[in-house]
Amino acid sequence: MTQTNQTPRKPGPRKGDPRNAEAGRRGGEQVAKARGPEYYREIGRKGGLKTRENHGPAYYSEIGKKGGDAVKDERGADFFAAIGKKGGSAERRKRGSAA
Repeated sequence: MTQTNQTPRKPGPRKGDPRNAEAGRRGGEQVAKARGPEYYREIGRKGGLKTRENHGPAYYSEIGKKGGDAVKDERGADFFAAIGKKGGSAERRKRGSAA
């Protein structure tokens, strides 16, 4: 039987330690600088395709409804009317239509 003379590793920062978040932020910045935005588009596209493959297209409708219900519970139904009105006004301005 062979023995190794390895000393036990010192434990690093525990989960939730702010140093982990800082290290992750720095690593993410380096990846963004090295690979650019196309890299993130591609991994997002692959993730979306895999999610659709695993859950089916109806899954997106289901999670969209859950999200909409959560916003309605948090902000009220009038919120949707207000943002719809803003969107319609912006669209009319963009097209030059009077309303």
